[in-house]
Amino acid sequence: MSWEFAALAILAAALISGFAWYERTHPGSRMIALVATLGGLAAIGRIAFAPIPNVKPTTDIIFIAGFALGGAPGFVVGAVAALSSNLLFGQGPWTPWQMVAWGLCGCFGALVGRLTGRKIGRVWLALACGLAGLGFGAIMDGSIWVTYAGGQGVSQYVAIAATSFPFNVAHAAGNVVFALAFGPALLRAVMRYRTRLDVKWTDAAPPAPAAAALAVALVIGCSALLPDSADAAGAPLKAARYLASAQNSDGGWGVARGSRSSAAQTSWAVVGLAAAGYDPLSVKSRGRSPRGLLLSYAARSRATADIERTTLALAAAGISTRSGGLRTRLLRSQRADGSFAGLVNLTSYGLLALRAAGVGASGAAVRRAATWIKRRQNRDGGFNYARRGGPSSIDDTAGAVQALAAAGQRGGSPVRRAANYLAARQNSDGGFALQAGGSSNSQSAALAAQALVAAGRNPDRQRRRGARSPLSYIRAMQRSTGAVRYSRSSSATPVWVTSQALAALAKRALPVRTVRR
Repeated sequence: MSWEFAALAILAAALISGFAWYERTHPGSRMIALVATLGGLAAIGRIAFAPIPNVKPTTDIIFIAGFALGGAPGFVVGAVAALSSNLLFGQGPWTPWQMVAWGLCGCFGALVGRLTGRKIGRVWLALACGLAGLGFGAIMDGSIWVTYAGGQGVSQYVAIAATSFPFNVAHAAGNVVFALAFGPALLRAVMRYRTRLDVKWTDAAPPAPAAAALAVALVIGCSALLPDSADAAGAPLKAARYLASAQNSDGGWGVARGSRSSAAQTSWAVVGLAAAGYDPLSVKSRGRSPRGLLLSYAARSRATADIERTTLALAAAGISTRSGGLRTRLLRSQRADGSFAGLVNLTSYGLLALRAAGVGASGAAVRRAATWIKRRQNRDGGFNYARRGGPSSIDDTAGAVQALAAAGQRGGSPVRRAANYLAARQNSDGGFALQAGGSSNSQSAALAAQALVAAGRNPDRQRRRGARSPLSYIRAMQRSTGAVRYSRSSSATPVWVTSQALAALAKRALPVRTVRR
């Protein structure tokens, strides 16, 4: 077997493994769009700076993609950038080498992101991008050594590396300059979008009270709220049974029945079952409960959204939130101004996670978070996920209402104004849309219903534009299996939608509990 053939076989295996790795993460449409956009941006960066040999922002963009999104997306961004840009520069035996080399730059970015908790300064980011450029150059030197050197001795590689050294240094220096100039801004933009993607999953399933044996510091009283139909009482039970039937053999849950378990889906299935009054740890598949996975997620959670979601799930399952150092990382995630990552949605769920981790409503961390949230309320009473003055959304407003209620401010003006904003934007079918005027979906309807409960209102009596309530809309989306469809136009029944719908059907707001073990 020749060196060239062996190298190509290894490269092919690496590329197949990288793309398979990405596919196994089950990326959603928004993640696919983001990866494609970053891949295109990296390719354009290479083309735009083609007149300057080896000086281009491509490696920086790929590194930042891996840093913000993770190894699998980072690898794909690098590989796609190389393949697509070579449509202009020309395909050849160098293409798979470039695809793998830039893919590994994305993986290197993910490694640095994991080691730093995705927090890095401008200078360190620039230095890391420069190091990625040198690594890319070393791999491409290897491609010449294997393909064209006529011999694979060490001396040949050293000679090739010495010849290309000025070009590799120029590449690394260009990376440093580009990273210093635009790196932090691009990283913030990608991180914000990544956070928005995460929250779309985490907001989707607010936790609810677990078994009665667990201590609950705050439960929004709504036992007297009566359903508006005789079938209403069976809807939560059907949803809970569906979640139990969708459990995987490792004790966790995936996006859909039979799909691979993930941290987000397992966490929200746990709190959904808790909302129906089940002990989540008593729900087992082949003798395995979700406990082991939850403890694993607690030890591995580093991103703010992951830390918050896992904290809520552990509390719902009655597991100490100190497990794996989770509570400590949660406290460290809060900024000096009281926010979490400077975003309304993450600060809302961060406040709820603080309460679940045992921080009292009068605690300094909770008070600072609540104050920060209130200052971001829009004039219409709603909240935007990122800033004051941005378009208000149902999901972000619902999260803020529940957070402020958990901070002991249920009767305050901000909560009343936000609840009025929600009530005024109900659609005629009883549901709610992410943005006012859009089509209803089960996620937004469930979050709005929970927020109304947190504000002391009966969601069954919320019927602004017709005879249907948000809970009626959710029940209409429920299939005979108990699973809940995302919307009338979508037949998909993701686990997280059923989980959040279950919490709403049980008429529970996000719980606040203190678990002591």
